[in-house]
Amino acid sequence: MTRSRIIVLDVDNISFNHALELVMKWGKERMPSYTCFANVHMSIEAYKSREFSDYVNQATLVAADGKPIAISSKILYGIHQERIAGMDFMPAIIDTCDREGLSVFLFGSTDHILSTLYEKIQLEHPKLVLAGKISPPFRDFSEHEIQGFINQINESKANVVLVGMGCPKQETWMAKNYSYINATLLGVGGAFSVYAGLVKRAPRWMQKFSLEWLYRLLQEPGRMWKRYLVTNTLFIYLVAKQLIQRDKTNDA
Repeated sequence: MTRSRIIVLDVDNISFNHALELVMKWGKERMPSYTCFANVHMSIEAYKSREFSDYVNQATLVAADGKPIAISSKILYGIHQERIAGMDFMPAIIDTCDREGLSVFLFGSTDHILSTLYEKIQLEHPKLVLAGKISPPFRDFSEHEIQGFINQINESKANVVLVGMGCPKQETWMAKNYSYINATLLGVGGAFSVYAGLVKRAPRWMQKFSLEWLYRLLQEPGRMWKRYLVTNTLFIYLVAKQLIQRDKTNDA
């Protein structure tokens, strides 16, 4: 696979189906690996922190989660990059694991969300082996706790671990610990709440026109307005800057 740099993140040029095939391969092999789903928020977090950008860029797979990431690939490199949203990838990986007999572990979120998610997966996929679940504390983890999480996941013999702690916490945790875990890790963030049916996702037409952020803003204006105003504006500016710099280099 090749990667395209969008601001500071190196995003894999890959289709949804190919990404699914790779993740399933790693899961079957219980290969220590992790996948990040890059969006605007993650791009700006990475821009602000070299350490965090390294955590993402070192991932086994960096998928173009956000539509703006896919569009930026087209603008900057002429690459028609398919969007690989974590919210779409999570149900796809669960379906495929069910068909092919791989087990799934759930890590992250609150007890309520995790229990609701667990029950819904069991209802929709009664034959799927759910190897276990952990709702970790929202504070920083101690070394003893981290080792306990790793031991519990490894002892479960899970093939795939779905991680839902949100960005940047989940990417940081995966990068620091994946090499000790005999499974493939997927940082799917808010997909836990959406899959569980506790949060509604934007309509398809809003997804198509890169307006999922607006839908979420309308759901939680008090909490999200500043984040989207700053991150979206900065993202557009940085991509435009990268495009101008590329054109200058080509003209030189």
